[in-house]
Amino acid sequence: MERALQGIRVIDLSHVLAGPTATMLLADLGAEVIHVEPPRGDDAREYGPFVDRIDKDRSGYFISLNRNKKSLVLDLKQAKGKEILRELIKVSDVLVENFRPGTMDALGFSWEEVRQINPKIIYASISGFGHETLPDYANRPAYDVVAQAYSGLMSITGPESGPPCRVGSSIGDIVAGHQAAIGILAALFYRKSTGKGQRYDGSMVDGLFSIMENAVVRYTVAGDIPKALGTAHPSVTPFQAFPTRDSWIIIAAGADKLWAQICKALGRSDLAEDARFRTNPLRTQNREALVNILTGVLTRRTTAEWADVFEKDGIPYSPVNNVKQICEDPQIRFRDMLVEIDQPGIGKMKIAGSPLRLSETPGKVYRGAPALGEHTEEILTTLLKKKKTEITALRNEGVIN
Repeated sequence: MERALQGIRVIDLSHVLAGPTATMLLADLGAEVIHVEPPRGDDAREYGPFVDRIDKDRSGYFISLNRNKKSLVLDLKQAKGKEILRELIKVSDVLVENFRPGTMDALGFSWEEVRQINPKIIYASISGFGHETLPDYANRPAYDVVAQAYSGLMSITGPESGPPCRVGSSIGDIVAGHQAAIGILAALFYRKSTGKGQRYDGSMVDGLFSIMENAVVRYTVAGDIPKALGTAHPSVTPFQAFPTRDSWIIIAAGADKLWAQICKALGRSDLAEDARFRTNPLRTQNREALVNILTGVLTRRTTAEWADVFEKDGIPYSPVNNVKQICEDPQIRFRDMLVEIDQPGIGKMKIAGSPLRLSETPGKVYRGAPALGEHTEEILTTLLKKKKTEITALRNEGVIN
């Protein structure tokens, strides 16, 4: 077995980001992911940046999320399209969808209906607020920015005393996708022991609330309402970005021993003995004074010069890389986190690799994203045993492309 999920078939009815993130991870691990798209295609096919020209098979956004998958076009508004999906459900292990709650029910593919077709299937839903929810939230639409705001994450993100800020990537969708993949894997493990399928009900708001780290317990334990602190940590100091002569650098003093090493590296050993900064609680209490002192020291040299110092002394630090810098970073290349694919119709292009680094069955990007409907005929012929005449008739009726 070269791939951990070899032999697992996933029906991917999802679109854009949250669901496709979950199925991308499963595909990286070797699952056969069939991305079922409407005739117009996944909306993400129309999201930039575009390679060469603007059309449905040139979206870099879509390609990066749908590598390793197959594409089957089905018009689920037609009875024959629904019947093909039912046939596919019978021979699949997982179904993933991220429509607004109620959509799958209206199509005739609710959890109760799908489990009747295949009692062993894992049925994963991802939505803004979840399917089991208060009545007022059942049909409430949610995008990533809505989830970031509602979950409280936005209130602790951004500059101190500044306006609320969205995290730079669509973390609400991405976290929900990663958590869905974990839930699906757990359900597959359970099924192996019991033979039973089950439902996964994922919420973007739940996902972000669950990763709020100490912000939640700061309120529940201490009664504090956390606020945005820029790059600073609320209870560890110094643990943030500082300006240098030419850019920015992160310094992280996770322990008093490290603080003493940092002081020595900065040529300010006296700070380690300063009564205001001797322990982490004292440094946090006197953060503003300490930040002003450290800024005065760090702006005397460039980031590269400080990096040389900190490397020699074993100080936890990092330059604040931009996207160009991290894409060209030797560590990223060594870890195969920027991989070159041969995308049909485009040629060579680079996308982010798989972070699922296992010793025996690593996650791998082994092919690019499918063209719209690229595998429709293959799936209908080999998997569902449709005859050529049937496929031609379905195409003429607009059920498939």
